[in-house]
Amino acid sequence: MNFKLEAKDPGSKARTGTITTDHGDIKTPIFMPVGTAGSVKAVHQRELKEDIKAQIILGNTYHLYLRPGLDIIEEAGGLHKFNGWDRPILTDSGGYQVYSLADTRKIKEEGVTFQSHIDGSRHIFSPEAVMDIQRTIGADIIMAFDECTPYPCEYDYAEKSMHMTHRWLKRCCEHFDKTEGKYGYNQTLFPIVQGSVYKDLRTQSAEAIASFEREGNAIGGLSVGEPAEMMYEMTDHVCNILPLDKPRYLMGVGTPANILECIALGIDMFDCVMPTRNARNGMLFTSEGIINIKNKKWERDFSPIDPDLPGYVDNFYSKAYLRHLIMSKEILGAQIASIHNLSFYLWLVGEARVQIEAGTFSQWKNKMVSKVSQRL
Repeated sequence: MNFKLEAKDPGSKARTGTITTDHGDIKTPIFMPVGTAGSVKAVHQRELKEDIKAQIILGNTYHLYLRPGLDIIEEAGGLHKFNGWDRPILTDSGGYQVYSLADTRKIKEEGVTFQSHIDGSRHIFSPEAVMDIQRTIGADIIMAFDECTPYPCEYDYAEKSMHMTHRWLKRCCEHFDKTEGKYGYNQTLFPIVQGSVYKDLRTQSAEAIASFEREGNAIGGLSVGEPAEMMYEMTDHVCNILPLDKPRYLMGVGTPANILECIALGIDMFDCVMPTRNARNGMLFTSEGIINIKNKKWERDFSPIDPDLPGYVDNFYSKAYLRHLIMSKEILGAQIASIHNLSFYLWLVGEARVQIEAGTFSQWKNKMVSKVSQRL
């Protein structure tokens, strides 16, 4: 994997670049739709490519490991062949999912023992096992195994967890470097900065992660309930330490405003379930603000969902029709809303790139943060 920096905004730390993988280029800043179980919920791969303009999608190691299982994915020739997506894929390590199974998992130095949410069977994720699992899944970018601490989190626990994450990272790197991909293309390993909301721990972690000199770096353990300003403070601090010439991935973030603010701090890559999860519940993100399509005010609004957004969904379907589908619990409603929200997220980061290249990002960002945060 290669990363080429291309432009910098004079009024912030925002930058543009291109990540080159064996499955294609990724223009940054970028948002990655989340395809937890190998598919982005309610969205066809053709729509991801042609309408949403997704350049990379994310899969989840924990879920894919449990179902359909590694034997089926490997027999198919890897996740790209299995799900028909021929562009880049990133897989997370399963660390966040294991963290969320607080009642059924045990964390030890060797790894994490947990129970499947599907059938209650017991499994262990060690750093080495997670590298092997992600080798078999076959993503272009794979994540190191880490522990994602909750918020709030006591300092002592955050410190111990961070040091264990660093020891796990060493094991991940050693195992990754002595193994090869299974499908004839290169894979890249990203470490993850931890340290909760403690600046000294984030400093230690960012310095430790940077010392491994991998091709890219991620920031984890944020957007887990802490105030937005605290997230921005930690992100800014870590971006000041991580190397400039490598992509920075802020995991699990976030709202359109979060993304714009963090692009300004120097983040290149984002993912979040919010656009699709909220879409299925009738919340739409638009270039003018947030719409709860279930509200009666949209019942007779026959205007396009977002007339300023390119794409057939936003120009073909009206707010009134989408409201009718969502209220009727029609599957098409979830589909249209999901395509819209993802199209908006990809438009937003694409427009951010245009503004950075033009040297006008900071002014545009301030205007857009206000607009996309308001409720219509």
